[in-house]
Amino acid sequence: MKRVAIVGGGWAGLAAAVKASQLGHQVTVFEMAQHLGGRARSLAPTDASPRLDNGQHILIGAYRQCLNLLETVGVDPDRAFLRQALRLRYPRHEGLRLPPGPPLLSFVRGILSYRAWPLTARLSLLSTATVWLLRRFECAPQLSVAELSAGLPAIVRRELIAPLCVAALNTPAEQASAAVFLRVLRDALFSGRGSADLLLPKRPLSALLAEPAAAWLNARGVAIRLNTRVQGLAPCPDGWRVDDQSFDQVILACPSTQAATLCAELAPKWATLAGALRFEPIITVYLHSPGTGLPAAMVALQESAEAPAQFAFDLGQLGHAPGLFAFVISGAAAWVAHGLAASGESVLRQAVAEFEWQSPPQIMRVLAEKRATFACTPGLQRPPAHIAPGLWAAGDYVDGPYPATLEGAVRSGFCAAQKL
Repeated sequence: MKRVAIVGGGWAGLAAAVKASQLGHQVTVFEMAQHLGGRARSLAPTDASPRLDNGQHILIGAYRQCLNLLETVGVDPDRAFLRQALRLRYPRHEGLRLPPGPPLLSFVRGILSYRAWPLTARLSLLSTATVWLLRRFECAPQLSVAELSAGLPAIVRRELIAPLCVAALNTPAEQASAAVFLRVLRDALFSGRGSADLLLPKRPLSALLAEPAAAWLNARGVAIRLNTRVQGLAPCPDGWRVDDQSFDQVILACPSTQAATLCAELAPKWATLAGALRFEPIITVYLHSPGTGLPAAMVALQESAEAPAQFAFDLGQLGHAPGLFAFVISGAAAWVAHGLAASGESVLRQAVAEFEWQSPPQIMRVLAEKRATFACTPGLQRPPAHIAPGLWAAGDYVDGPYPATLEGAVRSGFCAAQKL
């Protein structure tokens, strides 16, 4: 048994704490906020409004480690998510929708039967996807998603590649890594039945993981210290000192900026890599309109200079308060610069133009997660999990196959705990 400090209580830190506890270690979690969950959490509840999340998060069926973590802490994925085959519904028409069945076969059947695209466009996509398959979904690391898909018809790039790219990588196709995008596609199509399914949370994010995980960890004697920001990290004869406490090993599951600061003198090369990452923000605009419903729980939108949101969620269809909607602006750096008020008004105009409302929609709240994900750009060099002997990093930014997703965070947490 080792004394293990885990700095950070987001999804990576919780995954590391659960795995380390299962392996028999004595675990202490330090979280600088007053709540667990990191960048995928619920806001503090108020009497005046329903419980809101700091953003919208979805899984796909291929994200097995996330589902494994949820089941471990007592969450039933069948109850916690609305699960459906991949579907891109637009406000006025049905987009591409994959039928049930083995993912690769479903993809081919879905493309061939989607008559909103010309036959030439459908055949072009299948031909291009076959080339990706023959190349094992690998490409040059410096290639962008826009360059990867340049030969596809414009309608395919606009209605499939662009929304999938921004949903998976939170980075516009012109700036996004084609290698990482292809990895996500590969796992969605080749990880078994249901791997391409969309899983939309039916619970507030904190109720999805943070709260069940806290209860699970507390029941097993794991110490969770909230409102505790670690100020110092130093090696000592028997391991590491975290502020004034000694531990055998440490997992840094805090944001990359904080990890870089803590390791600046201990591991300068690692800290330089972690500190060099750029970030993409996400803005969520919550609207309220009693009596209104969208044509699907998740609706894809056509982004433009005046219409910033790429997706809209009907939270009433997901078990939340009826008449509550979340409009999401991914890769939102330009809109953060415009200001949250201006972003909210632009989304409101976009919503009014795209949907029919039973009552005029009202802005309930506009939120910005300014460091929502790292910018997943071509050739990006990410810091490794190993920092120094007995010192590990966990987080969606750590070097790995996935972009900044919940699955990437959970995998890195599991991996760090298994290396103790």
